[in-house]
Amino acid sequence: MIANKIIKTKSIVGSVLSLALGILIAFPLFYAFMCGFKDDATFDSYPPTIFPKDFTYFDNFQHVLFDSLVPRFMLNSLLIAVVVTLVRLLLSMFAAYSFAFFNFKGKNVLFFIIIGTMMIPTEAVLIPNYITISKLGLLNSYVGIMAVYFVSAIQVFMFRQSFKTISGSLREAAFLDGCGDLQFFFQICVPVSKATITALSLNSFVHVWNTYLWPLLVTNRPEMRTVQVGITMLSADDSGVKAPIFAAIAIILLPTIIIFAFGQRNIVRGIASGSVKG
Repeated sequence: MIANKIIKTKSIVGSVLSLALGILIAFPLFYAFMCGFKDDATFDSYPPTIFPKDFTYFDNFQHVLFDSLVPRFMLNSLLIAVVVTLVRLLLSMFAAYSFAFFNFKGKNVLFFIIIGTMMIPTEAVLIPNYITISKLGLLNSYVGIMAVYFVSAIQVFMFRQSFKTISGSLREAAFLDGCGDLQFFFQICVPVSKATITALSLNSFVHVWNTYLWPLLVTNRPEMRTVQVGITMLSADDSGVKAPIFAAIAIILLPTIIIFAFGQRNIVRGIASGSVKG
């Protein structure tokens, strides 16, 4: 009886703490959205208010959508995020397949070298990557922005773990029936790894959508900027007018909020299924 009460109390405390943490995280997003409906006078009023006087004040959103480059920034980020996600998934899955099923000299050493690259800070390779992209003449181009994101060590690791759950006898039986590597890959490995594919694709999209420093370095033309870089440009262009910036932030955050709202279970399930076997 006492044990049940303790468990129930812990559950209630955990729920309350989770709710409080959720409110703490969500409040800045909610406040940014509310500020998008404020005019300049309301925004600069003191004491500050959370809610706008009128929810039908859409001038800030109209300015962002029709009088700024934010739609172009969003299109750039969408194109880059989608292409990077697809290419990264395909390359990572092919690499993981070779590590999971092929036997070649130095396989384990090469795999641990790839995993070891995850410990290298991104900032440590910014200058070498920039020099390479510059010498290739890819500055101010989509390829220049995307190239550094095409390979992911963590995705290779996760897919390898997922493929290792497929028994070698199944692959041998499939090959005896005339199945080749590509056929086995697309008809067996891909369906088995659906949860991992979903989780990593969502994670990859959000990561690339939110990236800031690399697009800032390799682009200087406004039409090539991504959303995160574009927000700083909007701030400079509006000469201190902040309400439209909050409207832009609210619009830019919508894709990631939607992805996490509807895909969080798939993300957790995919990560768990991709890390169950060594």
